[in-house]
Amino acid sequence: MAKIIVGISDMKVSNNPQDVLVTYSLGSCIGLAIWDQQLKVGGLLHYMLPDSKLDKARAEARPFMFADVGVPRLFKEAYALGARKENLIVKVVGGAQIMDSAGLFNIGQRNYQILIRMFQKNKITIVSQDVGGTVNRTVSLHVATGSTRLKVSGREECDL
Repeated sequence: MAKIIVGISDMKVSNNPQDVLVTYSLGSCIGLAIWDQQLKVGGLLHYMLPDSKLDKARAEARPFMFADVGVPRLFKEAYALGARKENLIVKVVGGAQIMDSAGLFNIGQRNYQILIRMFQKNKITIVSQDVGGTVNRTVSLHVATGSTRLKVSGREECDL
């Protein structure tokens, strides 16, 4: 089994059944896991911010930092490995309110809301999610089985 780390503002896709994609410390960031149940293609995105219009140069250099450019790229790269939209199981983790106790920026909430808008527009259904609150999360996706494991600070790891 090969653990592939998906860093902050990063994305990985795989069709290798030995791979486990994992991303750590999702606070206000969103972890988006997609898995094609027919072809066993998985992808995991860890984005930080909702909208690339804030910084076009940074969006070009690091497209996975932003939901509006990172999410479509995740799907396109999974499709390039043969995944099909109608076979995808989609799971979402993160969007917490961390280091913003007054709620001035609401980055986690904004990160989640843009994703929901994109999914509604493109008729994509979220099968399972663990979002909001004030906790950090880690999520892993087993490419062979689609098993998605969630670890929340202070709680036992569980299936998502």
